[in-house]
Amino acid sequence: MNGFSLPLVSLSDPPYRSRPHIFLCGLLDSEPSTPRLNSSLCLWQEVGADEWIFCRPFHVEPRNILGDDPQERVSAEAAILNSRVHYYGRLTGSSDRLLSPPNHVIPRPEEIYIYSPLGTAFQVTGSDYASKNPSIITIFAIWNTMMGTSILSIPWGIKQAGFTLGVLILIFTGLLMLYCCYIVLKSPKAIPYVDTSDWEFPDVCRYYFGKFGQWSSLVFSMVSLIGAMVVYWVLMSNFLYNTGQFIYNYVHNVSMSDSEFGTNGSDRVVCPYPNTDPGGNASLSLLLLSGGGNDTADRPFEHYWSKTNTIPLYLIVLLLPLLCFRSASFFARFTFLGTVSVLYLIALVTVKAVRLGFHLEFHWFDSSTFYVPEFRLLFPQLTGVLTLAFFIHNCIITLMKSNKHQENNVRDLSVAYLLVGATYLYVGVLIFAAFPSPPLAKDCIEPNFLDNFPTTDVMVFVARTCLLFQMITVYPLLGYLVRVQMMGQVFGNHYPSFLHVLSLNVLIVGAGVLVARFYPNIGSIIRFSGATCGLALVFVFPALVQLISQRRQGTLRWPSAVFHSLLIGLGVANLLAQFFM
Repeated sequence: MNGFSLPLVSLSDPPYRSRPHIFLCGLLDSEPSTPRLNSSLCLWQEVGADEWIFCRPFHVEPRNILGDDPQERVSAEAAILNSRVHYYGRLTGSSDRLLSPPNHVIPRPEEIYIYSPLGTAFQVTGSDYASKNPSIITIFAIWNTMMGTSILSIPWGIKQAGFTLGVLILIFTGLLMLYCCYIVLKSPKAIPYVDTSDWEFPDVCRYYFGKFGQWSSLVFSMVSLIGAMVVYWVLMSNFLYNTGQFIYNYVHNVSMSDSEFGTNGSDRVVCPYPNTDPGGNASLSLLLLSGGGNDTADRPFEHYWSKTNTIPLYLIVLLLPLLCFRSASFFARFTFLGTVSVLYLIALVTVKAVRLGFHLEFHWFDSSTFYVPEFRLLFPQLTGVLTLAFFIHNCIITLMKSNKHQENNVRDLSVAYLLVGATYLYVGVLIFAAFPSPPLAKDCIEPNFLDNFPTTDVMVFVARTCLLFQMITVYPLLGYLVRVQMMGQVFGNHYPSFLHVLSLNVLIVGAGVLVARFYPNIGSIIRFSGATCGLALVFVFPALVQLISQRRQGTLRWPSAVFHSLLIGLGVANLLAQFFM
């Protein structure tokens, strides 16, 4: 047997770290002219970057793929390429990178084929290249990821800022968030002499700021995730209550009015908590004093089906066991419900706007009975909501890695933000403009605009049901992300034990229950969590990373220093302003 060993190859050496390859590993058990595999195949991604394996890449060009006859052998051209790569490996020791096979010798990922022991070859459909997405898929993946519960609070935020100022702030905040997201996206590539191909933004923060950057980015990321889970619990309580109320009324043929404040007709709009103080935030105070709009003295059903007293507790029975699942892969199959729900919401808003018509009057600075000024001092409440609404900075690097054309990343990111901003603007403007004033005041627009429609509305019932099922499937995914990040950093294990996981989940669920019981205002929760996580992950860290990177490259100039310093100041002001609204 003419056996010969394979050269020692480091997967951290270029060009192996730059793109995936298929390797033949082990010994070749025949003459080099008719190579036959006597071992197994392996992918370099499955081996750590600092580990060493006895492998060499093998490539068969598409034109050299022969028939299905198992007796056929690869052509001479493929054998020559195999020998060439083998030659580079024998030139020097694997620790010397100077004579590693150059990039033009290693084939592109889409040209990688597996050479089987029978002498045939086929392309790997499950390779990284095959999983790459075209730009249109990447754009809508970003759009779908950003579209969340914040869309329900956009009309309320525009009302708090004033119609004209709200539209301007939405456009300006979107552009600002896009620029900060662009900094995050390109930050790993600005680090020289380090392989950052698998880095995320917390890794970049650790590189520039050490352990402080790593742990602070983790803490603020937890704020955004746990804040979203609390909002989900409040909304699930709301949707489950209204869904049950609709079914109960339909089965028992009960005709009831949700509120004495409302319009008449088929497309009824209600004002559950009328604002008696147009200059303040009275809708929140009335919401808290009302106890969720339940009157348990009239009907026994209300005693057991209360939006704030019982429904948040019922959800524990369903969701706490789901949070304890070791894997969240089952729930990931239902992420398409998010896209369906958002599309249905857009259709719902369009239908309601067409039927209700536009009700607008422009009062630039003075208040009126039915309309709000175009410019209001409560505008920081909208900036806090928008910070979370446009927030995708902690996962944008991962999303963009799947883009087939990496050179179009900036363009695709900009188009995605344009679509997200247009969606928010469409929903916010139509709901605000179509809200019937008079007879209702614009101040009646609720933090969840679906609360402005009665439980008897069939279209709104369908929207609430879809959103309820979507949130039931997404909530365990958010809990899984919290567990992976927190347990991984603290214990070095994503699932240290069932007791650890249960304790963490009880704390998260307890926070949701308490907020849904005593402070069920998603607008305030969203703006506080958005301003808090945005302070670090949107404004401070990206701006500091950009300044340090430009200084090390010698390209820092005073306009850039002033602009990025202003970004940090805006982030701090955005958070502080939430406490004075």
